[in-house]
Amino acid sequence: MTFPRGAHPRRRPTHETGVPSSGTSADNGPVTSPPTLPTALDVEAAYVRLRGIVRETPLQRSERLSARTGANVWVKREDLQPVRSYKVRGAYNLIAQLDPDQRGHGVVAASAGNHAQGVAYACARLDHRGRIYVPGTTPRQKRDRIIALGQGRVELIVGGDTYDDAYAACRADAAATGAVIVPAFDHVDTIAGQGTLAIEVFQQLGKDPDLLLVPVGGGGMLAGCATWLAARHPHTRVVGAEPAGAASMAAALDAGGPLTLAELETFVDGAAVRKVGELTFAVVHDLGLRLVAVDEGRICTEMLELYQTDGVIAEPAGALASAALLDRLADLDIAPDSDVVVVLSGGNNDVSRYAEVLERSLVAEGRKHYFLVNFPQEPGALRRFVEHVLGPDDDIALFEYVKRSNRDTGPALVGIELGDSRDLAGLLERMAASRMVVERIPADSPFYRFLV
Repeated sequence: MTFPRGAHPRRRPTHETGVPSSGTSADNGPVTSPPTLPTALDVEAAYVRLRGIVRETPLQRSERLSARTGANVWVKREDLQPVRSYKVRGAYNLIAQLDPDQRGHGVVAASAGNHAQGVAYACARLDHRGRIYVPGTTPRQKRDRIIALGQGRVELIVGGDTYDDAYAACRADAAATGAVIVPAFDHVDTIAGQGTLAIEVFQQLGKDPDLLLVPVGGGGMLAGCATWLAARHPHTRVVGAEPAGAASMAAALDAGGPLTLAELETFVDGAAVRKVGELTFAVVHDLGLRLVAVDEGRICTEMLELYQTDGVIAEPAGALASAALLDRLADLDIAPDSDVVVVLSGGNNDVSRYAEVLERSLVAEGRKHYFLVNFPQEPGALRRFVEHVLGPDDDIALFEYVKRSNRDTGPALVGIELGDSRDLAGLLERMAASRMVVERIPADSPFYRFLV
């Protein structure tokens, strides 16, 4: 691909370290410069820089998604990167541009897991030293991969509950040591590196896609891809997909600027960011990009579909874009036979999480329900419940009973898995007609946190 003049590596950027730069105006007040937003030339320079370093991942047509939507749906398989996510693009693009003095101080980074692997990979390839901070919610599988990819050149520090906790520790480290921070999303070079994905999509498809659907955490890939496409292929719509419990970019757009979410659902750990970046927000705001939110349970359903039907292992954030395509299809205004690209952003999923993935999926589909049932303390009560209350395709998935010898009834927590979500009405009717007092636990109850 031939790029316009000036597309090769640009001037070296300013990187955040523990020693902030400062300036003064004529009246000795501080100088505040507007942020420099990434350009299409930055993305193209990053593309040149990354050739031979990152893998040009496949763009595969999905028969399943195409049949479900009526469009030609293509999946960009970033789970097949050396670090099994797109994050290596931004991390390497930034670290590769450090000068000798910056390299001498080392680099530090904060991550929920995938960015950390990109930083570790870049440190190993460039022979740099680094320290990486991750929250305690980062799966063990990702932690082990960070150490392996770093090849002895990175130190892993685990602490806090969220990405934002890790980032606070990262900033404190940089302030104390002078190390260069490698942001997961809010830096021109990180954004430009992640935006190189859009160049590959265009080259592989051979034409403008009608829609590019991108998962959103801090907004780096969304900002990078949208920046390049707006300049070079403005007819392509770019939509960002956020997990409903961590929709920080949508909250920022509503508030007119980045803000810290009071509550954060961390299940989609690769996209669970409490506050988006200043640069990424500015790009999304200035380009008027659209966002959609997807329930975490729907994401789990798509993870299972990817695995069972397509043979693809996706982490929750990796399944975010394709889950949004199916769940918000009516809102996306997709014409028949149009070309739609969804980004499968990562495949670093811990197999131990699949029990929770299945549980969340069943609840979201309306096939798993929980009840508090007061059973009469008499022989045959449970048998009557099974024979007369449960339907032929219903199954007891959980049963926890506490017998009270001084009472006429004993409470039990009962989880029931339905053969079909439409069977719920009949189950509730039979419960109401029984001798037992039954209380349904709604899915939005805080008690659900102990079950799902």
